[in-house]
Amino acid sequence: MTTNAELLERRNKAVARGVASATPVYAARAENAELWDANGKRYIDFAGGIAVLNTGHRHPKVMAAAREQLERYTHTAFQVVAYEPYIALAERLNKLAPFKGPAKTVLFTTGAEATENAIKIARAATKRTGVITFTGAFHGRTLLTMAMTGKTLPYKKNFGPMPAEIFHVPFPIEHHGVTVEDSLKALQFLFKADIEPTRVAAIMIEPVQGEGGFYVAPKDLLTELRRLCDEHGILLISDEVQSGFARTGKMFGMSIRASSRISSPSPSRWPAACRSPAWSARPRSWMRLSRAGSAAPMAATPWPAPPRWPCSTSSSRRSSWSAPMPWAAASRPSSRRWPGATTCSQWPPSAAPAP
Repeated sequence: MTTNAELLERRNKAVARGVASATPVYAARAENAELWDANGKRYIDFAGGIAVLNTGHRHPKVMAAAREQLERYTHTAFQVVAYEPYIALAERLNKLAPFKGPAKTVLFTTGAEATENAIKIARAATKRTGVITFTGAFHGRTLLTMAMTGKTLPYKKNFGPMPAEIFHVPFPIEHHGVTVEDSLKALQFLFKADIEPTRVAAIMIEPVQGEGGFYVAPKDLLTELRRLCDEHGILLISDEVQSGFARTGKMFGMSIRASSRISSPSPSRWPAACRSPAWSARPRSWMRLSRAGSAAPMAATPWPAPPRWPCSTSSSRRSSWSAPMPWAAASRPSSRRWPGATTCSQWPPSAAPAP
């Protein structure tokens, strides 16, 4: 049997160092919130493919949908030969969009691809070039999205110069000494000193910062951003690649701090976008980016969010099939329930893997 050490040695010889791995663990199999490595050691997988596996590993409905699709066709490229599931998923997402009025959806493969295309669309729609994001934000690792990311380390070091017309303002974190008023004042200084608002195509914000430290965007900030964008014809883009699709207790992360112009849907059934981030655009004024984590629509129970930590999975309510967040080795192979994480016992016991 191949071991973790053997795979690490092979990896070092065959795989470029540009892609790093957080752990020296090599997966051999997985089920729900559990993972077994090449050495046979069992783990609770709190990472979920970096917040992608909302329903855990190998959910039976996902597996069934994948098998059914493989019997039909694998890949045609929607741009060349379109297919009905893409349209059906877009229709489902549009109905869930947290705003009134018509919506449209386009699917992308990665979060960086989604955020970069959102900027391209914003620039084409407004005929403007400026983009404003926030300190601490993470929007991707391509050159444009790296420029939009509000952290120099570890993302921007040795990769400059960055693309032009990207500006940052402080994200409000009161215990770091930055208030909403400070952020809005910095935005006004930016308008006066560096770029007039009539040249700004978009303002992009994460309703809950992930890489920045799990900070929630205050409602007062979002409300004022909405007003400023309406006043100056700027598109407001909500990057929910990390916080979207029920991880905050609402379908969309923006709904937890929504202004009066945004509704707050809380459905018990929700779609997922074939492991592709998606944005739904309100014509002329709104875009949204979200990451989904499975291959077909399915039933799920959104996890309720504690007031100050909406990305936390610590809760008395649990879904019968939900993947939680950081890594931990399983201490006891006999138990299949973990407080605040996930409940596995409701899945057919006959399908449960051996410890």
